Parts: sequence; structure tokens; C-alpha cells
Amino acid sequence: MSNSMVNRSLLKSLCIFYGGFKNIFQIRHMATLREIKGRLKSIENIEKITKTMKTVASTKLSHSQKAMEKAKVYPIFQEEIFFNSEIKAPKQSKTLYIVCSSDKGLCGGIHSQLTRMTRELVEKNPEGHVVILGDKAKMQLTRYISRNIIMSFTQIGKDIPTFYDAQVISNAIIQSNRDFDKADIIYNSFKSTISYLPAIKTIYSENFLKDSENYHIYEVEDDVLANFKEFLLSAGIFSALVEGHACEISARRNAMDNASKNALEMIKKFKIIFNRQRQISFFFFLLPIPNFFYAVITTELIDIITGASAL
Repeated sequence: MSNSMVNRSLLKSLCIFYGGFKNIFQIRHMATLREIKGRLKSIENIEKITKTMKTVASTKLSHSQKAMEKAKVYPIFQEEIFFNSEIKAPKQSKTLYIVCSSDKGLCGGIHSQLTRMTRELVEKNPEGHVVILGDKAKMQLTRYISRNIIMSFTQIGKDIPTFYDAQVISNAIIQSNRDFDKADIIYNSFKSTISYLPAIKTIYSENFLKDSENYHIYEVEDDVLANFKEFLLSAGIFSALVEGHACEISARRNAMDNASKNALEMIKKFKIIFNRQRQISFFFFLLPIPNFFYAVITTELIDIITGASAL
């Protein structure tokens, strides 16, 4: 066999290998491009959702802040009564902890900081009872202090809380006949649109009010005092729920804003990756076959045609 025939066979094999390699490269890169395009589409959809949720939260925040300002009258009224009465709670007292959370998430760690404070308080006072408002705090606290939980409420946080909602909760607590000297309401305190800290609002029982030094200045009868206790508890829960709701809406707006920004950054990066992959693929697909490959193919065709003519 002559060297020319060997070289021709070798070049023919290289040509076949080159074509097969191009096909494999094309299939692999098409799959990669489809994956990148699918991820890019998913992130774009998520960005649309987070942007919409941010807009909705921004609209709700103004209404929540107005409701919070109106509800601040109740704590001022309570603090004035307790201050003027000069109530001094003993160190050893039966305490009821009321955790004001909600059912909704996607608002950062405002629920977690409430449950963290509640767990710390219960560790210091293992005999304390806990009432939970909202599913988020309930799911977290049930794993750690389930034996202390005596009552829980759901359907919290769907809208701005009303005084009627707080009254229903306080009635259920009082009718449960759980004896307590004071109720510590644990809630999120609104400092600014980006700052919320857990706080405690204390409501004392009627026995503490009776035994206080200066309570006689109010001249309240016993039957009125029982109703007054229920009103103070309802007012405390109401103001805590409203302020906590404003914190939740503000935190959700900030969380969705950060999520939208992160999504836009990821979209930008994935678009760069997608364009680079596509350029590499197109460059390889359009890369011409070397001239000597064409020469081999032409020679083979001439031999075939010549042989056919001879027949």
C-alpha cells in the first residue's frame, strides 16, 4: 500500500472524527444552554413575585403605621394607672406569657426573636404558662416548651388586628380559669422601618391593683375591677398585636426588596454565562473544515465517479 493511500485513509478518518466530535460538542452545549435558560427563567419569575410582594407590603405598611399610632393610646393609659397605683410585683409571682406572633412568614427573623426571648423567660421561670398567638411562634416553641403552652390562637396577621380580636383572646384566657399575678405580653416593638426589637408589656391582675399603695384614689368597686382587668388585658394584647403587625409588614417589605435585588444580580450573572456559552457554541459550529479535508473528500469522489464511468 502506497504512502498516498495511507495518508488519504488517515485524513478520511480524521474528517469523520472531526464531524462526530462536532456533533457531540453541539449536543452537550445545547443541553447546557437549555439548563441555563431554564434557571434564568425561574429566577426571572421569582423576581416578579418578590417585586409584587414588596409593592403590596409597601401599600399595607402605611395603613399599619396609622393603626399603630392610634393604638398607642392604650399603653399610655395602662402605664399611667400602674404608675399612679405604685404597683410593686413580688419576685415570686405566677406569670402568664402571651407571645404575639402571626401565621405568615417571609418577613425575616422577627418571629424567631420572639420565640428566643420566650424560651429565655421560661427557662428562668419553668412554672410559667404560655399563650401563643400565631402559627409561626407555635411551631417553634412547641419543640422546646410544649408543657408550658396552655393555649394557642391562629388566623393572626391576615389583616390589621382589631380590638374585637384582642377581646376574644382575652376572654378565652380569663375563662380558662388560669390563675396568674401578671401577664407579660411579648411582642415586636417598632423602632423604625428597618429596626424591630422584642419587648415586654406587663399587665397586672386585680389582686395586685387592690394591694397597691395608691389604688384607693380610683375608688373602683370589685365588680367593676373584674371588668377593668379584662379591659386592660384586651388593650394590652390589642396594642401589641397592632405594633407587631406593623413590624411584620415592614420586615416583609425589606425582605422582598433584598430578595428582588439578589434575583436581579443572579439574572445578570446567568445572562453573562448564557451569552458566553452561546458564543463558544456558535464559534465551534461555524468553524470551517480545513482545506485538506475537502481535498480528501474531492479525491474520493473523483475515484468513485471514474470507477462508475469505467463500468
